[in-house]
Amino acid sequence: MNALVVYDSQYGNTERIAQAIVDTLRAAGQARAIRVADADPVVLQGVDLLVVGSPTQGWRPTPAVQHFLEQVSAASIRDLVIACFDTRFRKPRWMTGSAAERMARTMRRRGGELLLEPESFFVQGTEGPLDSGEIGRAADWALLLRRMYESSQAHVVAH
Repeated sequence: MNALVVYDSQYGNTERIAQAIVDTLRAAGQARAIRVADADPVVLQGVDLLVVGSPTQGWRPTPAVQHFLEQVSAASIRDLVIACFDTRFRKPRWMTGSAAERMARTMRRRGGELLLEPESFFVQGTEGPLDSGEIGRAADWALLLRRMYESSQAHVVAH
């Protein structure tokens, strides 16, 4: 597995979640995290699993993540397995919105295959910190992601 986590982070909270995901995914192969400012669609070459993360701002991903997703072509994600996460306040989704939900919708519209439903990790305030236990929950989510990926690949090989 060659996993890439593309994320944006303003106060370091989303970056910490991205790093926890990468640390867990590395047990199954290559995994790296890059800031969205350093990403362009070319970075997707050779990637099997793409994870996109963003803080939720105004019910959506940051402008930088939105721009990245607009630049990604349907052809470049056709063979990728994708997952999306966000950081947001621990309030009902209808009150805060969800960057992950928006990113997932965009990827599905472009023909991307989502491995898991979008996930939210919670912050205590605009600048954080992350709620207690969120790093561990991110590692658990990444482990589930890794298992689902391995299972999907075993299914492909079996057929």
